[in-house]
Amino acid sequence: MKKSITKAQYELALERIEMLLPLVDDNTPTTDKQAVELALMSDIVIEYEKEHFPISKPNIAEIIELSLEDRGMSKKDFAKEIGVSASRVSDYLTGRSEPTLKIARLICKVLNIPPAVMLGI
Repeated sequence: MKKSITKAQYELALERIEMLLPLVDDNTPTTDKQAVELALMSDIVIEYEKEHFPISKPNIAEIIELSLEDRGMSKKDFAKEIGVSASRVSDYLTGRSEPTLKIARLICKVLNIPPAVMLGI
C-alpha cells in the first residue's frame, strides 16, 4: 500500500527544491548528492500535485480559443477560413454547439491541431 504525501511534506519538498535549484544544473552528474535529492523532492511534488491538482484535458472550445490566441487570429477571420458564421464560432467557443466532422477537419487544418487532440485522445 502506497502512503500518500501530506501537505506538510509537499511544502517542505517545494522549499528544498528552491534551495537546490541554484546548486544543480545540466552539468551536474546524476550521481551527485544534491542532484539525487532534487530528483527525489521533485518526485514528491509531482506525486502530490497529480493527486491534489489534476489537470484535465482541454475541451474543444479551449483548444480553439488557445490556438486562435497563439496565431493572433480573430474569430471573424477564423470563421471565414472554416466557412462558418462568426456566431457559429461563438457557439463552438461557449460550448453551445460542437463542430461537425467536416468542420472539425477544417479546424484542425487551419489551426494546425492534431486530430487526436480535437477528439480528446
